[in-house]
Amino acid sequence: MRHFGQIAPDVRKRLFHQEPCSFTADSPARLLSAALGATLYSPATRPSLADDILKQGARGLVSMVLCLEDSIDDADVPVGEANLVRQLTDLEKRSDGDVPLLFVRVRTPEQIPDLVRRLGPAVRLLSGFVLPKFTGERGMPFLEALAAAEAGSGRRLFAMPVLESPDLLYRESRVQTLEGIFRAVDKYRDRVLALRLGVTDFCSSYGLRRGPDMTAYDVQIVASVIADVVNMLARADGTGFTVTGPVWEYFRVQERMFKPQLRQSPFLEGQAVELRQKLIEHSMDGLLREISLDRANGLLGKTCIHPSHVLPVHALSVVSHEEFSDAQDILRPERCGGGVMRSAYTNKMNEVKPHRAWAERTLLRAEAFGVANEDIGFVELLAAGLSD
Repeated sequence: MRHFGQIAPDVRKRLFHQEPCSFTADSPARLLSAALGATLYSPATRPSLADDILKQGARGLVSMVLCLEDSIDDADVPVGEANLVRQLTDLEKRSDGDVPLLFVRVRTPEQIPDLVRRLGPAVRLLSGFVLPKFTGERGMPFLEALAAAEAGSGRRLFAMPVLESPDLLYRESRVQTLEGIFRAVDKYRDRVLALRLGVTDFCSSYGLRRGPDMTAYDVQIVASVIADVVNMLARADGTGFTVTGPVWEYFRVQERMFKPQLRQSPFLEGQAVELRQKLIEHSMDGLLREISLDRANGLLGKTCIHPSHVLPVHALSVVSHEEFSDAQDILRPERCGGGVMRSAYTNKMNEVKPHRAWAERTLLRAEAFGVANEDIGFVELLAAGLSD
């Protein structure tokens, strides 16, 4: 797998100063957590699940969740489990293993060892499990079940806990809940690939739903939870985890209240005016803004419910040539003692010690998503992916 691997090599050469690296499900966890990108959710009941996985992988998807929880009716869980086992067994026979990172979102801890057992040899296609409504108390049985299933199958399995419990939302219980979550995931640190935010569940606790003109950060109760999750669980001191961005719910809007949020100039310069209009028609301007705010607030990757969201997430995850230049300058060995310098682009100050953690994260993202050429922006990356 590699990001933008679906694009022709000559086009990638034009787009990238440093191309995205290749990786597999067996790559180091540090790289995989940074490379998740847009994680597409699909109900496990889909009759064409195996074909969908192959099709989306060919289009550039690198991580996918097969859901047995909220996306299907309670009564359909046995059918969903049977379909999941059947589809992955079929996929294992048809595939050489070159499929996206696959995770199963379960409802109960008992499902984890049961599904691993039922999958048999097809478990080699599985990268792990998504653990719903995770708290310290509720989450430990899931993590224990995952560890036991891993030991029994001989297959490395990761956990991706979903932070969506009302206890995390309510002010009076938030800090205690976050402390319990940290203790649980810290105990199984080697098995926790990323923490995922369940913003839809947060909103439901107050009867809220953000519109296509609003981001999660415009809903203040949600923004405050994201801030506290990053504060306590995503620190850059070696104790933190990758936290992924919230789901974007929209993929086409018939009527809008506010002006589009995409400036015209980048699209005029890139001769991509039609692309701008297409993004606006499909509510992608709100998505692009939210992805930018995810990054500014310390989140990496994003939960997605529609294939059209994948490329925008990946295009805005590519490291710009300017970011790469700054990060390299900050991390030069001769500057380990600190200091301040003007950036190579002569437009900002780079201070070695305060900016070091940012620079390290930026170079990890550069490894996973690549570095754009100096004259390439997200418009060109989007256009190249859409024209493939």
